[in-house]
Amino acid sequence: MLVEKWMTRAAITIEETDSVAAAMRLLKEKKIRRLPVLRKGKLCGIVSDRDLKAASPSVATSLDVWELHALLEKLKVKDVMTKKLLTITPKDTIEKAAMTMMEKKVGGLPVIDENGSLVGILTEDDVFRALVEVTGANLKKTRVSLLIPDEAGTIRTVADICRKGGGKIISILTSYAKVPAGMRELIMRIDCPDTEALRAELAKKFSSVAVSKDQ
Repeated sequence: MLVEKWMTRAAITIEETDSVAAAMRLLKEKKIRRLPVLRKGKLCGIVSDRDLKAASPSVATSLDVWELHALLEKLKVKDVMTKKLLTITPKDTIEKAAMTMMEKKVGGLPVIDENGSLVGILTEDDVFRALVEVTGANLKKTRVSLLIPDEAGTIRTVADICRKGGGKIISILTSYAKVPAGMRELIMRIDCPDTEALRAELAKKFSSVAVSKDQ
C-alpha cells in the first residue's frame, strides 16, 4: 500500500505570512486539524490546531476580546508553526507512514515529491481508511481469527478448509503480537454460507477459533 493511493491530494495550505487568526478561520471552515505552510510555493512548515491554541492563551492573558482578535491578526503563522518537518513521499508505504506518525506522535505528514514540492497530505484519518479497506472491514463479511503454528503451509490449510465450506476469502492478515512462541494469529474476512460449520471444522485443527459477522 503506497502513500500516493491514500493521501489527500488537494492539501489545503496557508502562507507563512498569513495571520494566526486567518489560520484559525481556515481550520474551522474546512474542518481540518493541520495546515502545510508555504513560502513562495515551497513547503516550509506545518501548523496545527494545537499550535494555534497554544499561541492564543500566551498572548491573551490580560487582553479583552477585541484586543485579542487584533493581536491574532498581527501574529503570523511563521511565528507559531512547526519548522522541523516530518515528511513522506508518494512512493513510501502506508506502513512506514503509520510507524512514523505513531513514533513521533503526529497526526499528519505532508507528502513531497522528488523536487521537494508539496503534492498532498497523509493524515491519521487516511491511515484508518486504508486499514478498514485493506482488511475488508467495510464489506460487512465474516471475520475469522485463530492461532496457527508458525510453519510453512499452515495458511494454505486454513484456506482449503474455508474453500471446502463454500467460503470465499476476502482478506488475510497475520500477527505475532501477544501470541505464544511458535504461533501466529491469523485474521481473515470471508464470504461464507455457513459460519458455524466453518468454525467447527477449523476448531478440529486449530486453537482459539473465533468466527463472527461484521456489524
